[in-house]
Amino acid sequence: MAEMKEISPNAPVADKLLNWVDNRFPLSKLVKEHMSEYYAPKNFNFWYIFGSLAMLVLVIQIVTGIFLVMHYKPDAALAFGSVEYIMRDVPWGWLVRYMHSTGASAFFVVVYLHMFRGLIYGSYRKPRELVWIFGCAIFLCLMAEAFMGYLLPWGQMSYWGAQVIVNLFAAIPFVGPDLALLIRGDYVVGDATLNRFFSFHVIAVPLVLLGLVAAHIIALHEVGSNNPDGVEIKGPNAPKDAQGHPLDGVPFHPYYSVHDIYGVSLFLMVFSAIIFFAPEFGGYFLEYNNFIPADPLKTPAHIAPVWYFTPYYSMLRAITSEMMYALIACVLGAAIFSALKLKMPTVLKAVVLGAAVAITAMMLAIDAKFWGVLVMGGAVVILFFLPWLDNCEVKSIRYRPDWHKYMYGIFVINFVVLAYLGVQPPSAIGERVSQIGTLFYFGFFLLMPWWSRLGQTKPVPARVTFAAH
Repeated sequence: MAEMKEISPNAPVADKLLNWVDNRFPLSKLVKEHMSEYYAPKNFNFWYIFGSLAMLVLVIQIVTGIFLVMHYKPDAALAFGSVEYIMRDVPWGWLVRYMHSTGASAFFVVVYLHMFRGLIYGSYRKPRELVWIFGCAIFLCLMAEAFMGYLLPWGQMSYWGAQVIVNLFAAIPFVGPDLALLIRGDYVVGDATLNRFFSFHVIAVPLVLLGLVAAHIIALHEVGSNNPDGVEIKGPNAPKDAQGHPLDGVPFHPYYSVHDIYGVSLFLMVFSAIIFFAPEFGGYFLEYNNFIPADPLKTPAHIAPVWYFTPYYSMLRAITSEMMYALIACVLGAAIFSALKLKMPTVLKAVVLGAAVAITAMMLAIDAKFWGVLVMGGAVVILFFLPWLDNCEVKSIRYRPDWHKYMYGIFVINFVVLAYLGVQPPSAIGERVSQIGTLFYFGFFLLMPWWSRLGQTKPVPARVTFAAH
């Protein structure tokens, strides 16, 4: 048992109360360890505000979600009407609903930017592999949470979007039909589906999400934050002062807590402007078809998921029977190249070629729809392996060859183009562009062990580069 701390009888009431709490719960200790005594690199830039913004949006979503649940009816006959009731009759219900719907899109905006910062500065590299893995798990969890929440308004796009996505699971060989039935809870998307998604959206997934966020932060504070230079400020060779604090670091509080408050202020201004002046955001945040009650007998002309899913939806649509031949050529080409160019035993070469032939046979035997589902899921899963795909000598984009910047730039443009094509009706040109974009997306990661080693890196400074401002 820890020793009880004594405090002067003449101390202020607030100090006495804090001492009473500290003797029973390590409140001050936690604040010191994770705020005032947690040293972060002194050269953070604006890219480092998106983690705290993601935390803010998470809180907004939880709080607004609690108030929405008070009036929402998870019943196929009443769900759409209950949302209308929230919008029209509940005091400030329209504001809470718009905060929640805008918050969903804002969440993905800040998370995508947060992940991109990790990508360009090498925040997934040793010793932060687990921080990155927890972050990718949060992203996957967030996608599940958003998809299930998308069904709840029970509008036309909610219903038909869920119908399309859930039916994709039926394409999985052997277990697909049973898996789709398990997810729906019925033979069609209906009341059972709505109740399942509601329970997962409100209870199950948020609990997992909160646990992953806690693990993400704990892992980050264990190894320390990365910085734009990719220089370790807490390593055994890093310069420290007499107290053992890194010379290239500053306490997170008050320096970066104030920095984050500034970022939060800017974010809330934009967030509020969207809520009050453009909550639908041109049909991207709230689709116009979703203001029409779900009708199982009337299919919308064009069914597409919300914008933050559209890059992966484009990849799904890109996998046609014709595209399968291109994928087969890639698999066989990679196997032949490995057998000819890489130094490996003859037996291993035979295994690689045999595996390629077996995969080719599977790709020809199984419907392209299944491979589309596999590609869509693989586009997210491949992110988990990024720490082991990047073989560059340096972490940060600042000290990599200049052409690496163009490579990352093309990757971002490609991702945005895929997102745009995902909201557009299918077309011959769009199909070709999405197929090229899909090949580039996977090529970017799968070929990274090779291309990340190419080129001459710039010398990395021993200490972080910092200019006071």
